[in-house]
Amino acid sequence: MNNNEDIQQVSGPIRDFADARQQAEAEERAETLDTAETGQGGAGRRDSGSGTRRTGLRRAIRRAIRAASRPGPWRRGPVLAALALLLGLFMLLHAKITDRGGLGSLVETFLPWFGLFVPVLLAGALWRRSASAVVALVLPVMVWLNLFGGLLSDKSHSGSDLTVASHNVDADNPDPAGTARALVASGADILALEEITAQARGTYEKGLAKAYPYHAVLGTVGLWSKLPLSDTRPVDIKQDVGPLADTKSAEDKMPYNRALRTTVTTDHGALAVYVAHLGSVRVNPRAGYSTVHRDRNAQALGEAIAAEQNERVVLLGDFNGTTDDRAFDGITSRLRSAQEEAGDGFGFSWPARFPVVRIDQILVRGVEPESSWLLPATGSDHRPVAAGISW
Repeated sequence: MNNNEDIQQVSGPIRDFADARQQAEAEERAETLDTAETGQGGAGRRDSGSGTRRTGLRRAIRRAIRAASRPGPWRRGPVLAALALLLGLFMLLHAKITDRGGLGSLVETFLPWFGLFVPVLLAGALWRRSASAVVALVLPVMVWLNLFGGLLSDKSHSGSDLTVASHNVDADNPDPAGTARALVASGADILALEEITAQARGTYEKGLAKAYPYHAVLGTVGLWSKLPLSDTRPVDIKQDVGPLADTKSAEDKMPYNRALRTTVTTDHGALAVYVAHLGSVRVNPRAGYSTVHRDRNAQALGEAIAAEQNERVVLLGDFNGTTDDRAFDGITSRLRSAQEEAGDGFGFSWPARFPVVRIDQILVRGVEPESSWLLPATGSDHRPVAAGISW
């Protein structure tokens, strides 16, 4: 008897569990059948009204639970919202970024392109239906527009007293004669050339002689003009430094000279014109974005501009950097960019095949820029730049 009682005590819960499971399965099949029948119009008449109500109630409860478990639009996409805020702060505080390894200069060189992250983040925010991410994007949009929005409109005016142009003709230019013809066709009154080689110098002088009766070439930079030139001299931009620099004579340094200053005689008075080709930048895995030579040149050029006595100044040349770069603060604090004040768009000039940055500049003081534009591409890896100025 004791054994039978033990067996009954064990088998009882097992039967109860099995019965409960069978009942649950039956209810599940009934629910499935209810669903199928209620979705079949007339066939659903076999189901009782109470069964249909129970099925609808279960569905409503399940939907409510799923809806409650989903985050709202303000709680979705926290990562996207954080990235949007970081992008805005990154552009807003770009001047605070360290320049160790040239990082600050690199960021500022390509700063306008950081705006491309805005539509990417916007697409992600719309896909996630994140209201917080969309609102967070207001910050980078406003910062970008504050920095570069003025370049989106055409600020040029028709007419000018003088047209100036600048072109890095490229030491490896395969067609200097064709480049000279293209520059003559621009109609510029004053034309600055950078990166003139000893081999190509004669070609440029011959090709430009008829249109420009006055010219001066000092080292690798030169100026051609339809108006008389005077007081032409090299500008020391610290191209040579170190213990041996002081031992070199001016004659020894001249072949590598990269900056000059001259006076152009106009109907409105004397105009001081500078032509400069600042040092190149290099990307090195160890040193990073190396700008040492360029920055030294920029500082020396800024000091020369600061010491200039003439009120009217035009600076033409290849800076190997954009005016947003902190390295040029000593120059841009005294001169204004013709492109920013009278251009149409960003005026990217390099590389010629697909320009992404404007490193070829026309800066002025004491005159008014009326227009600024790019000239057609030549055999160089730079696009020529031009501007109209008035008194």
